[in-house]
Amino acid sequence: MCVILHFMELVRGNEELENLNKELNDKARLHDYKAVHDGYRCALLPRMLGGFLVGCGNLFYGREPSYLKFRAVEVIARVPYHSWSSAAYTLLTVFYKNEARALKLAGITKFARLSQDNETMHVVVISHLAADEERPRFLLHTAVPMFFAFFYFWWSYALYLLNPRYSYELNFLFEQHAFEQYSKFLEVSGEKLKHKKIESGFLSWYGRHPANQYEFFRSVRNDELIHRNSSISEMQK
Repeated sequence: MCVILHFMELVRGNEELENLNKELNDKARLHDYKAVHDGYRCALLPRMLGGFLVGCGNLFYGREPSYLKFRAVEVIARVPYHSWSSAAYTLLTVFYKNEARALKLAGITKFARLSQDNETMHVVVISHLAADEERPRFLLHTAVPMFFAFFYFWWSYALYLLNPRYSYELNFLFEQHAFEQYSKFLEVSGEKLKHKKIESGFLSWYGRHPANQYEFFRSVRNDELIHRNSSISEMQK
């Protein structure tokens, strides 16, 4: 019974995120939602690590958005949510007698699970699209992102155990970068994307049905902003 209830909570959570994603297609709603945390100031350590990640991404894949750059970004972007789940599991082992702390950690695990599934959808679908648009190289477009993902996982894990705020803020900065990249991509290539079809069994399984690539990348842009804001709102709970 508990398993069924937990599954139903995840389904409701996903429905809420999908509804919010659709709302953000409206420019005014997007502006207001983004403004909530636009002025947030991160601590020095997350800023240093975030600057390193973004700088390396620009060095390897260029400053301009592209399908293969997005593929690399998404391989890395799903990592923090996995690391938070692992860190929460570790902490639950220590604080299992503290029911209030256990409930808080369980809530983090729920948020991380929804975000992991969302980011997994991004990387699977974008990898499929990238294969039709650009020719990937194994070392640059597979090995390098996996290398950074490995270290990002342990950075996020260690930071969460040391001070959860640092881990949330690092994710905030990375998701801010992703949001900016997708926004620029839509601005520069939007008209072309409206005429490009998108067919994906994984996307259909996830429950999202964009009419073209523009609608898909717009939804991904919205997801990244939701993840950015949620990093701060989860931290502040």
